[in-house]
Amino acid sequence: MNEQAAREVMLVRAIETTDRGFEILSEEDRRYASRSAKELAQWQAAHARTPVTADEFLRQRAGQILKRISERHPAFAAFNQLSGNLSLLLTLLPVAALLAGMLLDRITDPHRVDLLSAPLLLIIGWNLLVYLGMAVWPLLSWAGKKSPETLFPRLLQLGRPRLPRKLSPGLVAALTVFWVEWAQLSRPLALARLARAAHASAALFALGAALSLYARGYFSQYSAGWESTFLDAAQVHALLSALFTPAVLVLPLQGFSIADIEALRFGQTPSTLGGARWVHLYAATLLLLVVVPRSLLAGVAHWRARKWAANFPLDTEQPYFRKLLKTLGGAPGLLRVLPYSFMVDENRDKGLRTLATQLLGDEARLMLRPAISYGDEPREALRGVALNDGDATLTAVLFNLAATPENENHGALLDHLVRESSRGIAVLIDESGYLERAGTQAGSQARVADRRALWQQFCSFHKAPATFVNLLQPGVSAQDAEAGLALSGAR
Repeated sequence: MNEQAAREVMLVRAIETTDRGFEILSEEDRRYASRSAKELAQWQAAHARTPVTADEFLRQRAGQILKRISERHPAFAAFNQLSGNLSLLLTLLPVAALLAGMLLDRITDPHRVDLLSAPLLLIIGWNLLVYLGMAVWPLLSWAGKKSPETLFPRLLQLGRPRLPRKLSPGLVAALTVFWVEWAQLSRPLALARLARAAHASAALFALGAALSLYARGYFSQYSAGWESTFLDAAQVHALLSALFTPAVLVLPLQGFSIADIEALRFGQTPSTLGGARWVHLYAATLLLLVVVPRSLLAGVAHWRARKWAANFPLDTEQPYFRKLLKTLGGAPGLLRVLPYSFMVDENRDKGLRTLATQLLGDEARLMLRPAISYGDEPREALRGVALNDGDATLTAVLFNLAATPENENHGALLDHLVRESSRGIAVLIDESGYLERAGTQAGSQARVADRRALWQQFCSFHKAPATFVNLLQPGVSAQDAEAGLALSGAR
């Protein structure tokens, strides 16, 4: 599935999971879209003599739904065609960098080649520092803990178009959810494009600086030299020798001696080494140390971006997609529940079964494991549970909202599940008992909200986002669970 198809599928997912009152899409709209998508996918598969794929079915279905919504809401049709400002920014950035490099001579003396030119030395020094940072960053133990989510959030939000005022509140809520989810899923692709633009901009800026050196040389006579309060000729010679060594070794350019450097000190007798020699040395150094490496890095980032855009890794094992894909046939889904210090009675067992059908389709099954006792060591308690087997569509640990989360018990279990499960773990928190106990007492709503916030913060800290359900009234919270488990389930 390519990027555009994945974007449309995720947009439809956000609309369906937030449209709880069926105000945007009726049940008949959704069933019709599934039937039409199945027929189109089967027809195309038969024409191409290939099997029907889940990606094609989801793509066709998303197209059907978006077309219908666009017909009913013209403002949505205009919004759906916008791609945001980020792509435009990343396109213009390299062009602006080239122009800035070509105008570099405006901040220096147009008739003088300064051997210790601060702008040129800064260009080279900064790029060398970037290469060093790129080499060292993966080796730092704390670097891997830095989430890309916290590095460029504001920049990635530039890809979000402004919502039209004429959209209904339901569509506004759905589109807001979509952009949060899409920013999370497309972050690797956005960062690859950002890296491509950054490397291309650096290469073009250096190229523009080199071109400005030659352009000035055609219309003015350069006077080469240097001056410094703290450096002598030997130190300047050592600095420039190290700087120009790659250019002298790779290209047929002549070196220089300490006497040559001394003769070029401003105020001394003019040297026979003209300005053209130093223009060639600086231009060759910019080419070898900046333009070529940055162009290669931009090429790698471009390849990564193209690969991601052509094969967007959308996880169709999420409950929302598994439920839709039941239209194409296949084995019924299985929800495996691991209660923790929680005895599930008959009524809550029925609620779990209802929740399973809401999440995974009408034929979904429930596997309710024996409750894990409070304080049990996670590895021993889960010894007989194969977390990574292919039988369970979704594995969820079930907590009670009335319990107080503890790092040494609840947290230890979550850490073990997140670490050991390659298919991902969902967290269900049943609030039915706590709501019964709170009743209609004064301040009960505030206490429930505080307890939810406590569990939500706790689970997020342990990298397992919480989904709140009421197992005595599963129909009330089924769509909330579907929306939450789609992201916090299989990863």
